[in-house]
Order: sequence, then C-alpha cells, then structure tokens
Amino acid sequence: MPVLKATKPNIMLAAQTIKQGGLVVYPTETVYGLGCDPMNNDAVKRFLEVKGNRKSPLPILTSDLKTVDKVAHVTENAKLLAEKFWPGQLTIVFNKKQVLPDLVTFGLDTVGIRIPDNNVARELIEQSGGLLVGSSANRTGENPPRTVEEISLELKSLVDVVLDGGVAVKGTSSTVVDLTSKNPRILREGPISLEQILGVLASGS
Repeated sequence: MPVLKATKPNIMLAAQTIKQGGLVVYPTETVYGLGCDPMNNDAVKRFLEVKGNRKSPLPILTSDLKTVDKVAHVTENAKLLAEKFWPGQLTIVFNKKQVLPDLVTFGLDTVGIRIPDNNVARELIEQSGGLLVGSSANRTGENPPRTVEEISLELKSLVDVVLDGGVAVKGTSSTVVDLTSKNPRILREGPISLEQILGVLASGS
C-alpha cells in the first residue's frame, strides 16, 4: 500500500483505484476517510471487513447536490440546508432510492450524505464517479485519524492507496441531521447546531 502526496496525478490514480473496486484513504476537513465505490457491492464488503465489526450504515460523500438525486430523494428542506452548509460539516439523512445497495445502508431506507469542504476529497469524488463511502479511516472503536501518521499500520496494510493531504484542520466529525420525518432530528452532535438548522429552515435561506 503506497502513501502518496495528494497531487493531481495521485488523486487520479486513487480515483481509478476506486473505479476498479479498490479501497482508498483520503483527507477531508474533519478526519481522514476510508472510501470505496458505494455502488460496488464487492468493494463495500471488503470495506466492511477492513473496518471490522461495523454495525451502523455507511455515510456517503458526494461532490454536488445533483449527484445526491441519483441515490436519494432530495426535499426542499434538504436543498435549503445543502445550499447553506455544503461544502461543510453537515451530514443530511435522506430517504434513499432503490438504486443504492442495501449493503451500504444496512437494510435501512435512509442514507446520510454530505459534501466535504476539502479540495482533495471533492476532486477524488468527482474523478471516481461522484459518490464515495465516507467513513473514518480507523477500525471500529478506534479514534478517527487527523493525519496519515495517526492511521494504524494494520489499516494501511489493508487498503490500496493512501492520499496524504496534511492535517485534517477541523478534526471533529460532522453534525448529522435526519430530514426523513416532519421535524428535523439531530442524530449526532457536531459543529452545526439544531438552532442553526431550524433558523435556516424557518427563514427559507
């Protein structure tokens, strides 16, 4: 497994690896992510083996709101929050479309998606097809890494490419908001508060 500086050619190499069903570690603004093509069941199975003992659905990163519409039902409220907080530290839970494999969502009818505020991550997502599994690059139960050096040697040995983009500057996981019922619900506390979310929805901007 090579550790590569996140240059344009190396991002393209990592994107090609993802298209071929491989696993890639990449930087985001929050933590380092472990990614694969969410539409490739074999890649997702391998991803789950590497994560180990994962019991919750896999979040997805995308590069634009239009791509979200391919795998999820985008509501007006979701558009408002996306326009305000994306790219950024907000994961929105949508009702998923049937095209998204159940393996990704652990059989649930919902999926969490966000656009990361990191140029390397967005370029990688764009070049690899527009969607990328967005879980942190650690074994289940371990601390999410903010640098390549913090990623375990075990995990590094199990993936195909590691992109080194320096320190993940935010260092905290995103807020997760569920928009699949009438009232928004915070599923994970993060940098963006429920008050901020409700304020945007109330004002319509």
